[in-house]
Amino acid sequence: MKPFIIPVVMLVVGLGAGAGAGHFLGGKAPEEACEGEDCEKKTAEEKDKSEKPEETPSYVRLQNQFVVPVVKGESVRSLVVMSLSLETEAGTSDQVYAIEPKLRDALLRVLFDHAHIGGFDGPFTESGRLSLLRVALLEAAQATLGPIVTDILITDIVRQEV
Repeated sequence: MKPFIIPVVMLVVGLGAGAGAGHFLGGKAPEEACEGEDCEKKTAEEKDKSEKPEETPSYVRLQNQFVVPVVKGESVRSLVVMSLSLETEAGTSDQVYAIEPKLRDALLRVLFDHAHIGGFDGPFTESGRLSLLRVALLEAAQATLGPIVTDILITDIVRQEV
């Protein structure tokens, strides 16, 4: 009787080990075979879901450049001219253009403050300085337009000494 128990115990342990390994390694049971049109519909639906790209954002270029005076003492020392674009959710460019004057006002306030604290002095194109400016501009744009604005792009920037 004892020789019969050993193979049975080994069989039970082997089955348990195989089931545990399959569970931990993420093995999936084979799906039921489908037939005809149902199978084709399921395959087409799965293909559509996997091929749908995420919505790409819209880029809205603001119509006019921003001109910011850099004042030292009581005289204008230089002018900074910038072009900005907004990265927004897809299909929201009409909303941006509808309130562009209010948006420009909010962005100009940020740019004037940045100039006042010396943000456009010296190496003004340093990535640290520009990243602080972008964050402030993004906050102003989101305060005006809401969460549809996802990023601010500085497309052109130049400082002209006067």
